[in-house]
Amino acid sequence: MLEPLLGNMPLALLVAGLVLMALEALSPGAHLIVIGVALVGAGLIGVIFPSPLSPFILAALTLAIGLAAAYVYNEFDFYGGKGTAQTTDSSSLSGTTGYVTETVTNRGGEVKLDKGGFAPYYSARSTSGTIEEGEEVIVLDPGGGNVLTVESLGAIGEDEIDRALARDATASDSPAGDDERGDDESETETEKSR
Repeated sequence: MLEPLLGNMPLALLVAGLVLMALEALSPGAHLIVIGVALVGAGLIGVIFPSPLSPFILAALTLAIGLAAAYVYNEFDFYGGKGTAQTTDSSSLSGTTGYVTETVTNRGGEVKLDKGGFAPYYSARSTSGTIEEGEEVIVLDPGGGNVLTVESLGAIGEDEIDRALARDATASDSPAGDDERGDDESETETEKSR
């Protein structure tokens, strides 16, 4: 019963590899391509050189070709996603920007996120008022990924840090910045703490 299988081992490897490669074509990213290439490679060598290769030699060929295929698969980006951040869960959407595709109110709407993953369109609602189509938004609360809470970038005002940076920028731009301040204002924090 094993005799026909062992006699046609290279052909069996070739067929099994082609089946796995076809399955990879139907489901990209399943990593069946590495095993499929290894089996096809060992099967082709066995078919081209029909000398009686033992199953151990075919297994070693499969392993060697599989390691080479795994290296090539990992080194070269065949699916176009290497090094790009992908949305992994809803919490990663927080702080993501995008724009409104369907007017957003406190009850609903739709936005398209710039880095929103495979399907970047999300249902959204606003915290205050209406956000019109085309306006840029930022995600405040991902809400589990089902309905995002967003706010218009134009509606977000200055915070304490922005005001402090603006004061520092205007102080460094004025030529007599230190002369205009009083003596107690020019003291450093270290001098004040003494």
